[in-house]
Amino acid sequence: MDNPRPAKVAVVDEVRQRLTSTNGVILTEYRGLTVGDLATLRRALREAGGEYKVYKNTLARLAVRDLGLLELEALLEGPTAMAFVRDDVVPVAKALRDYARANPNLVVKGGVLGTRVLTAADAGAIADLPARDVLLARIAGGLAAPLQQFAGLLQALPRNLAYGLKALIDQRGGVPEPVPEPVPEPEPEPVAEAPAPEPEPEPEPPTETEPPTETVTQEEQ
Repeated sequence: MDNPRPAKVAVVDEVRQRLTSTNGVILTEYRGLTVGDLATLRRALREAGGEYKVYKNTLARLAVRDLGLLELEALLEGPTAMAFVRDDVVPVAKALRDYARANPNLVVKGGVLGTRVLTAADAGAIADLPARDVLLARIAGGLAAPLQQFAGLLQALPRNLAYGLKALIDQRGGVPEPVPEPVPEPEPEPVAEAPAPEPEPEPEPPTETEPPTETVTQEEQ
């Protein structure tokens, strides 16, 4: 687009900004709808979390081309309006489906969700899904049910185990009487050992006596 006017540049920037800041967009053909019909549709989409805008196809193509969403170019033919999704795409798709059922002049052509290009059949399938809050509640409920069953099983285990043990005891004739434990015999007291005899004292060695002194008599002299 050579030397575009500022107004056209602003429109292209607006479409580009909406495509990048919202969760998705659904394109529709509104041929045959009156101004009053469009006002009613805009109000329904606003309540569903969407915003319905009409742009010139030539300017919308420039924004789509800049973002690399080339698949959307083929949908920008004829009187086309864009339903931008601020949050959850399901209520917006439902609002478009419900309005198209009452007014067949509204035709859903396709769109884009995130980076994925949607066909008209994809948009119809999204409209049949439950809203995100409902879906999350169902998932949470589905996870809670097994947990509750598991908690009940844990509570029933001791009770069922007691019933089973009682049935087994009754089947075998009741609880057997306890066998008295044998009284241990007292250990014999240890016999005191007799004290060892004291050793007898060794005899003292005899005392050496001096030999008798011979007495020389006068006769021997």
